[in-house]
Amino acid sequence: MRKLFYMGLESYEARYTLQLQDWNERVFKRRGIDYEIITGEELDNSKAIVTGSVLDAHGRSYYSLSQTMNLVQMMKNGELTNEDVIFYEDMFTPGIECLPYIMDQSPPEYRPKVYLRFLAQTTDPDDFLIREGMFHWMRKYEEMVDHVVSGIMVANEEFAAHLRIAGLLAPIYVTGLPYGKEEVQGRVDHSTPLHKRKKRVAFAARWDDEKQPNFYMDLAEAYYKIDPEVEFAVFCGHPELKSNRQEYVDRALAYEGGHNRLGDANFKVYTGLKKNDYYNLLADSQVLFNCALQDWTSNTVSEADTMGALTLFPAYRSFPEVFANNHNHLYAPWSIDDAVNKLQNMFANIEAKDLSGYNLGKISDYQNGTIDRTLDIMMGNGEQYARNEWDFRRHVAINKYE
Repeated sequence: MRKLFYMGLESYEARYTLQLQDWNERVFKRRGIDYEIITGEELDNSKAIVTGSVLDAHGRSYYSLSQTMNLVQMMKNGELTNEDVIFYEDMFTPGIECLPYIMDQSPPEYRPKVYLRFLAQTTDPDDFLIREGMFHWMRKYEEMVDHVVSGIMVANEEFAAHLRIAGLLAPIYVTGLPYGKEEVQGRVDHSTPLHKRKKRVAFAARWDDEKQPNFYMDLAEAYYKIDPEVEFAVFCGHPELKSNRQEYVDRALAYEGGHNRLGDANFKVYTGLKKNDYYNLLADSQVLFNCALQDWTSNTVSEADTMGALTLFPAYRSFPEVFANNHNHLYAPWSIDDAVNKLQNMFANIEAKDLSGYNLGKISDYQNGTIDRTLDIMMGNGEQYARNEWDFRRHVAINKYE
C-alpha cells in the first residue's frame, strides 16, 4: 500500500464518531502509514442527530456526498493509483457508486483498492433501517457495493456469518470494532476502585425499540425489591431522552417523578452528557448493563471495560464471542430472573473484591487492536482474519483474549 485515503464519518457529540478519526490517526502515525483524510462539508454546526436515530439522515448524506466530490477531484488529478487504498468507515456512504463508474473507464494504473467497514444494515433484522422500511432498496445498494470492494471488515464472527447467508461475495475479514483505549483513558483523571464506587447500573445504548428499554426498566423494578439502594441509570448524550416510542420515555421519566403506577425503581436519567461527563459517570459506576437485540460488538462495552466497570450482556448473537464465552458476563436473553441473579453475583463479587471470574480489561484491549488488524489486511498481511471458507463458524468458540 503506497498511500491510504481515509473516508471517515462526520462527528457527533452523542456518538463515538466524535473520536473515531482520532483513534485511527493515532495508529496510522504509530505505524508510519502515508495517509490522507478525505473530509466532507458539515450541513450545520450543531453536531446533533435531528432526523433519524443513529446518524442524522440529512447530515450523513450531505457530508458523504461532499466527501465523495473531494475524492473524485483527487482521482481526476491522477493522485490515486493502483498501489493505493481507499477505506470507508461505513458501508453506507452516499456517492460510493462513483468509484466503479470512474474506475471501470480508467486505465488499470488508476484503480485503487477499496475496503470498507460493514456494521449492520439489511443483514441485521433489528437494524433501524428495517424498522424504517428501507430493506428492499438498501439490499440492492449493498449488492452493488459488494462488487466494488476488495474486502469487507466486520466486527465479529457472527456478523460474518450473516453476510454470507445474505449472499455477499466479497472477501470478509473479522477485525473487531475500532476503538482507542488510550484516548478514552486520557479523558478521565481518576480511577476509583470498583468497591468504592456508587452502586449504579448504567445503560448507555439508545432508548429505541431495538435496545429493549422496557426490559431494562422491568429489571430496575425487580431489583428494587432486592436492594433499593442500587441506582439504575440511563446515560444520554442528547439534551433530552428521546426514543422511537414515546411510551419508553414516559415510563422512564415517570420513575424519576415518582408517579409510576406500574412499580417502584431507583431510576435516574442523565441527559446532555458530553463524552467526558459520560466517562466520569462510567468510572463511578459498578456495572454496565445491555439488553439490546442489536449491537453486535458495542463500543459501550469497550468504554465500560476501559473504565473498570463490570459488564453484563445477553448471551445473544455476537455477545458470547465478545466476552470470550465467559458466563459471568452473560445472562439468558429475555430472562429477568437470570439477569437479576447475574447482577446479584456481580455485586457480591464487587463487595468481596473478587473479580477473578471476569475478563476485566481484556475486552477493551482486544478491540483496541482493531485498527492495527484493519491495516494489516489492507497491506496484505491479514489473511488470518479472513472468513472466506465455509468452515468459518469454527472461529466462534475460539477465545480471542488468551
